Amino acid sequence: MAKYLIRHWVNVDVIAEKVVDESEINITKNDLKKHQTPDGTFSYVMVNNSEKINRTTYEIYDEKLKCSSKEPSSNK
Repeated sequence: MAKYLIRHWVNVDVIAEKVVDESEINITKNDLKKHQTPDGTFSYVMVNNSEKINRTTYEIYDEKLKCSSKEPSSNK
């Protein structure tokens, strides 16, 4: 039986959270310093029912390793 790889390109709303020490930000100037944008150190929680699928594709899934040393076959 064939297997298929399904890909969904999805937009979702997420909440990025991180607890920081007060010395890492400046609350009087409203400056988050290095925490201006979330990175891998933040925890992410997806908002329920916020997903919007933009595009979906599927293709046959080949579990065999591809050997790059072989010459590709010609379609002539």
